[in-house]
Amino acid sequence: MKPEEIKKRFEESKQRYLEIGVDVQKALDTLQEIKISMHCWQGDDVIGFLNPDGELSGGIMSTGDYPGRARTPKELRRDLDKALSLIPGKHKINLHAMYVDTDEQIDFDEIEPRHFQKWIDWAKERELGLDFNPTFFNHKMFKDGYTLAHPDKTVRDFWIEHGKRSRKIAEYIGKELGQKSYNNFWVPDGMKDNPIDRLSPRKRLMESYDEIFSEKVNLDYTEDTLESKLFGIGAEAYTVGSHEFYMGYGISRNKTILMDAGHYHPTEMISNKISALSLFNESLMLHVSRPVRWDSDHVIIMDDELQEIMKEIVRNDLLDRTAIGLDFFDATINRIAAWVVGVRNAQKALLKALLDPVNMLKKAELDFDYTKRLVYTEEMKDMPYSDIWNYFCLINDVPVGLSWYEEVKEYEKNVLSHRSN
Repeated sequence: MKPEEIKKRFEESKQRYLEIGVDVQKALDTLQEIKISMHCWQGDDVIGFLNPDGELSGGIMSTGDYPGRARTPKELRRDLDKALSLIPGKHKINLHAMYVDTDEQIDFDEIEPRHFQKWIDWAKERELGLDFNPTFFNHKMFKDGYTLAHPDKTVRDFWIEHGKRSRKIAEYIGKELGQKSYNNFWVPDGMKDNPIDRLSPRKRLMESYDEIFSEKVNLDYTEDTLESKLFGIGAEAYTVGSHEFYMGYGISRNKTILMDAGHYHPTEMISNKISALSLFNESLMLHVSRPVRWDSDHVIIMDDELQEIMKEIVRNDLLDRTAIGLDFFDATINRIAAWVVGVRNAQKALLKALLDPVNMLKKAELDFDYTKRLVYTEEMKDMPYSDIWNYFCLINDVPVGLSWYEEVKEYEKNVLSHRSN
């Protein structure tokens, strides 16, 4: 589609939205400022660079053997650059501790900010933010299905030290980049079959976290977040860090709760939890993913739940209090395409929410005019948001429509096809 046609359609659609009281320019201005935290681990199948030859542990598994996996930090950053060039706006990259970029032989309990300096320099040059995650898996000290909840104090101490160092790294990143670095704690601890004692591991996990968080960090630079999960591979019957555990811990310790859309029961939706948690936490973080039956972490599509998540954030005026990150990994498809589809879908869902006549709908609901609420929410599904989205891509100088896919295929031909997995 030519730029003139995109602009023409934009102006026509803008007028249609104006007729129902929606300020399209305000919606675009808001979307421009929203940063999505794009996860680095889609690019290398969650392998990392600290232990690249080890076997994945902790319920983590990326299936498939599509060619072109990033094998080095340099390759991964090159792939990230390509993906970001096809996504409108300025965003953040979400790093795991296992993505160290150093020639030193170090372990998780030895990492320091300098081991991530190349990532920081790269992000600074591109005006990107960086979020962080300690890595409680893919390591020989993941023992018997446990890390921070292990009954052996030696094992717990190793991971506690890793958690402490990760907080210092996140604090350093936030200070260097001038953007707060969210530091997310997720542990895979659990059991494959029914446990007798569910309480003791949770008590040990609580005490381990208390030790990790005993050291103060500058909250202007970093913020601790805590992520629950219903189950994992090898922990199907019992996960120590359940939603209830983290909700209680986060609220009682003033920590940010992170909800991953793929970490709950198959019929349980995080969109319905957002408003409730917002009453008890100053901030919230999301890992927007897609569950399929009992498996999570599929590339997000424009499904109902993605749209409901973004509507909840926008309708309840929670954009300034909610950090949005993505978490999926699929090795059966082009990894760069997965990033681009995911981030652009998250942005599209946000745009659709921003283009709703929220004040009108809230007033209709308050007046018990449920007929009007139903009529307008259904009519909004047919409004031409795609014309607004195409214009947003145009003004951000990124490909419109499917043209981005041609660039991905060219990159695959010239770069990815020359790598061996």
